[in-house]
Amino acid sequence: MRLALDQARLGEALASPNPMVGAVLARDGQVIATGFHTWERKAHAEIAALEQAGGDARGADLYVTLEPCCHTGRTGPCTGALIEAGVARVVAAMHDPNPLVSGKGLAELRAAGIEASVDPEFTAEAEKLNEDFVHYMRTGRPLVTLKAAVTLDGKIAAPDDNQGWITSDRARAHVQTLRHRSDSICTGIGTLLADDCLLSDRTTKPRARPLLRIVLDSQLRIPLTSRMVETCHSDVLVVTTSRAPADRRRALEARGIQVIAADHPGGRTDPRQLVDHLGRERYLSLMIEGGSRVNWAFLESAVVDRIFFYYAPKILGGTRSLPVAGGTGRSSRADAIRFRGVTLHSITTEEFAVEAYLEKP
Repeated sequence: MRLALDQARLGEALASPNPMVGAVLARDGQVIATGFHTWERKAHAEIAALEQAGGDARGADLYVTLEPCCHTGRTGPCTGALIEAGVARVVAAMHDPNPLVSGKGLAELRAAGIEASVDPEFTAEAEKLNEDFVHYMRTGRPLVTLKAAVTLDGKIAAPDDNQGWITSDRARAHVQTLRHRSDSICTGIGTLLADDCLLSDRTTKPRARPLLRIVLDSQLRIPLTSRMVETCHSDVLVVTTSRAPADRRRALEARGIQVIAADHPGGRTDPRQLVDHLGRERYLSLMIEGGSRVNWAFLESAVVDRIFFYYAPKILGGTRSLPVAGGTGRSSRADAIRFRGVTLHSITTEEFAVEAYLEKP
């Protein structure tokens, strides 16, 4: 199963909107074949392993990171192929959260005389590996991660000069791994105007589909000469309001940029409508890399699922430096937004990252 999980990781950014899945066929402790899934190749991990094994699959044991599917989608059901191949035993790391499967796959294998079970020792690791897919299947919405680089006193920007970086090269390289794992990334128009950012995946590793770059821009102030616009290849989405100038919208759409209106009281864009839109388009994950106000807007709307804060050994202090989350904030300690499942990640000998999950009803 450890090898199967390693196989699944080979599908990182290559399987979405499907989950990463790895499979290993073995007999008497010896590996016969392995397989993993990518969206482009279509074949599920189990099928890839069966094709590699050929006739040797008969009587073998299959270790797979996700319960085999039992329905027809882009491919036929894996359960049928496993039964036809004569596999003797199937061990999955977790049940498939897809309601079309969700226990039915293993039940179908058992009905055909195949020993089929879930190994709970690996369930937590398998669910973490595909937490965006699991979240999407349970909620219909992408897993939303709020990322920020912050000083020890929780600041993300100085009031005057913001030249240079808060965190180290290594920390920023780690951020790129998060971007690579994400289906979409979002910032606000203020950040774009200040930095002329690209929001690109700079790992140069292959992806199943382009990273969708999103800008919250209530009045469509995004310059047509910005790098985001000039590098658009059907991979930029601008979220605006119904009050934005129609001619600006037409100009952006003429350059291949998708524009949607998501009105929120007060004339702002609505994060929840954006997240719902991404869910309908089958984006499994969204990463927020915004400024202080954008961060608060997403936190206040309760659409954030996870934070990933990179801390540098610095203090800006003062009341004019921007906090990681601005806006109105909460007026009492009892109303503070709470998190659970806190994990500390060592980045360098002097830097660390905090990963935690938002507590929700």
